[in-house]
Amino acid sequence: MSRLDAQAKRALAAPKMVMLVLIAAAAAGAYADDASFTSHAGVGSMSGAEIYDHICSGCHMAGGQGAVGAGFYPKLAGDKKLVSWEYVALTVLNGRNGMPPFGLPADQMMETRAAHLSDAQIADVVNYLRSHFDNNYKANVTAKGVAALPHPPTSLMGPQ
Repeated sequence: MSRLDAQAKRALAAPKMVMLVLIAAAAAGAYADDASFTSHAGVGSMSGAEIYDHICSGCHMAGGQGAVGAGFYPKLAGDKKLVSWEYVALTVLNGRNGMPPFGLPADQMMETRAAHLSDAQIADVVNYLRSHFDNNYKANVTAKGVAALPHPPTSLMGPQ
């Protein structure tokens, strides 16, 4: 093989290698914070802020400003609906307008492709939402309060 042929092969191989590396990097990060790939063990020790960052901010954005594009994700910053902790907790528990329910029993987590959050975790994320992003509501929601709310039926299949 001539020196020119070898250089041509290397020149063609370099872009292919770069493309493969980019595809691999994109695939590796594609599910990094996707709620459907969040295990209960992984979420178990997270604070309300960490749960928001890991699960909620993908749609509602880091500052709670919401987004419009492939879907409509309402803003949480300065949201008057957050005055009712029950409204927020029921939304997280049961889902709303395409948002998956996060209060399903842990054994149904894979059926809906949503992470399972305990009542304590839901209380933590509700308290975080109600006391951040220009929301100045009391952060006094408890797991006992969340437990008293209606939870998704055990036969629920798919996001609501």
